[in-house]
Formats: sequence, structure tokens, C-alpha cells
Amino acid sequence: MLRKNKINRREFMKGIGGAVAAGVGLPYILTSVSRGEFAPSEKITLGFIGVGKQGVGLMEGFINQPGCRIVAVCDVDEQKMKAAQGIVDESYSKQGGQSMLRACTGYRDFRDLLARKDIDAVVIATPDHWHSIISIEACKAGKDVYCEKPLAMSVVEARAIVNAARRSGRVFQTGSMQRSDYKFHQACELVRNGYIGQLKNVRLCVRTATFPYFPVACDLPEEPVPENIDWNMWLGPAPWRPYNSRIAPPVGAPGWAHWRDYDDYGGGLMTDWGAHHFDIAQWGIGADTSGPAEIYPADDKEFKLLTYRYSNGVTMVRDDDMEFKSILFMGTEGHVEVSRQFIDAKPLSLLREHIGPEKIHLYKSENHYANWLGCIRSRQKPICDAEVGCRSATVCHLGIIANRLGRPLKWDPAAERFINDAEADRMLSRPMRSPWKLV
Repeated sequence: MLRKNKINRREFMKGIGGAVAAGVGLPYILTSVSRGEFAPSEKITLGFIGVGKQGVGLMEGFINQPGCRIVAVCDVDEQKMKAAQGIVDESYSKQGGQSMLRACTGYRDFRDLLARKDIDAVVIATPDHWHSIISIEACKAGKDVYCEKPLAMSVVEARAIVNAARRSGRVFQTGSMQRSDYKFHQACELVRNGYIGQLKNVRLCVRTATFPYFPVACDLPEEPVPENIDWNMWLGPAPWRPYNSRIAPPVGAPGWAHWRDYDDYGGGLMTDWGAHHFDIAQWGIGADTSGPAEIYPADDKEFKLLTYRYSNGVTMVRDDDMEFKSILFMGTEGHVEVSRQFIDAKPLSLLREHIGPEKIHLYKSENHYANWLGCIRSRQKPICDAEVGCRSATVCHLGIIANRLGRPLKWDPAAERFINDAEADRMLSRPMRSPWKLV
């Protein structure tokens, strides 16, 4: 393991924090880093919380990263937990150096994993309604955190995560991986440096046939709970409801789980693909620590589409009639369009521009996993720090709130409150089922 963490497990289990957050010290520098070589004692030890399809995908990515080792996995579904253990052990066995039949330990309760002193950092890939509580408890337990996007289920939860990360000095990476793709980096640097003139409008498309755009209330019928799933723990802070396999499908079921369709567990496409594309839009606008000033829901009057307006006059529009699932930055002298598949510009010569040292240069990462691991060693902020994840998630939730209320909203991004709108303010947080709460 990279360092020692101190934690009082008994107090932790009582839910009162029980952990001493490690302080921020001098950068951890190894001469072997540049060669990707690490002694066992130098490796960052990782625990994975939530090992469904997305969690396993992240796990397989980190297995191939030098300088870290996965030592524990956790899931409320025992079959998923055991399957993840097998993947880890088999992978390390093929790489060599596996001295035990089962070196990766499995847990059903994330608190047991966080109580381990030999784990340096955790990767959280649970359904969204668990993100805030597990992230905060991980920070309190002295673990650095990689949490899948969207960062949280509400604006209040997102801010609570940032506060916990800052208080504990944790290195926190939000899983908005497009920031570590050169195409999105290039597009945003061109925009921020004025190569398309003055930025006027950003349009983005996140359509897909898989999920509804906005989440709906869950009315699925009751089904028998599989013996391998701790359903009460799966629900956690969400309201109680009977099990249904559409929400939490068994191991081997085709396609994706559809928990994000329902507003008790996720935010539909607004917080799924929206968290990716709104994040890049904010990067290009220059609003990583801010946000929009006005939000207009789609209607048949002035705004045909969900529209955000920033204090500098830039508008951002969700436009699912675009040809590609992309982000289009439009300025007074040209445009840049970017997606996971391509980057395009008008004039096309913009893509050949050399952005000199005197220009604005954005944080550059070529690998989201490696960026986080490197920052754990240096104690620097990663490319998608908790504050960035908070602001991107906030944009998503503001759109959901405007859609539900069906009227324009004015937002104060500094205070993170609506302006003279108590009804909308009440929607910035959501109740949690006992005994779970933000602390």
C-alpha cells in the first residue's frame, strides 16, 4: 500500500465518522514513475464499490494501470461481487506474482471495505443514489476517491461531497472521462482562445433510445428478491419499494440496468449522457466553478428546447435534432463540433492551429485513470476534481427542476440557490431513508 490510514472501525460503524483523514503532505515522487515500474510497497491499493457492468469496466481499466493493485471489491449482489473477485484474481495471475489463490477480498457492505487500513483509494460505481453517502464516508475514512458521474443525485449532495473532499484533503476524480480525450481538450482550447470569435451559443445532443430523457416515478410490479441480492442495502437512502429485475437485473442479463430511468435512483439521460456533454460545454464556456444564470424549460413559446443562459450572454441548448450525439460551439467567426468519434471545425484550418505558450492552456490528461493515480502520488487536483463534478451535475439537476416546474428559473451559481424561488429551492435536495443521511 502507498500509505497508512487510521480509522476507528467501531465508531465508523456507528456512522459518526470514525476515521482520521490523512493530511496533505509533500508530493510523493518516485524515480520509477516515468518507467511505469513500482515496487509492491509503492503500489496504490484500490477497493471497488459497485461492480456491475460499469464497475467491472472501470476495474478492468485499472487492472492494466501500473502502480496500483485492486485488493477488494464490494457489491450488494453476491454474484456480482464474486464474479468481480474472479476477474481480478485471474488477471493478476496472468500477469504473474499471484501468491494466493484468492488475493482480492469481497464484501457486501461498503463500510467493511472502507474500514480496511491497507486500502489507499476507492472507485465508486454504484447507482447514483448511493454516490454522495459512500463518497463522503470514503473521504472521512481517509481514502482518495474516483466516483462515477454524475457526482450526486442533487445539488446539495454534490456540494456536500466537495466539502468532504476539501476537509479531508482527498484527491477526488469524477468519472467524466471525456476530459481526458484529446478531441474534447482541443475543441475547448480553440473556443477558450477565441479561434471561433466570440462564443455565442453551445448546442448539444445526448439522445439515445436506451433511457428516457427525464426520470419518471417508479411503478414497476413487485418480483421475488433473488437470494444473492441484499435489496434493503441496494435501496439504501432511496425510498422503500419492492424489488423488480428491471432496476437491478441478475448477473448475465442482457443490456443495461434501468434504475436510472426512475427518479429515486437516477436522472435519466439528463444525468447520464448529459453529465458528459454538459461537462464539456461548461469547460468550453469557462464555467467550471460557476454555472448558468437562467434556465428555460422546453415549451411552445420563446424556447422550443431546454435552454440555459450564462451571465456573459452565452446560451446552451439541448438539441436532439442534431445529426450527431455531439457538442457544437458556435461563435461569431466559426464553430467547433466535437464528439467521441470526431472533431470538426469551420473553417477547417482551425484544427491545424498551434496554440502557443502565451495562450490559454487547459488541464491536459491523456488517461483518466492514470491522471487520478498520478495525482494521488503528487497530491494535486485531477482533471475532473470534485468541484468540476459538482458544477456539471448541478447543470443537469437544474434542467430537471425546470422541466418539472415547467417555468423559467433564475439561478445564483455563487450561492447555489434560486433567486426568490422557495419552491425551486426545495428541489435542490432530496430526503433520505433512515438511517442514512448526509453528515
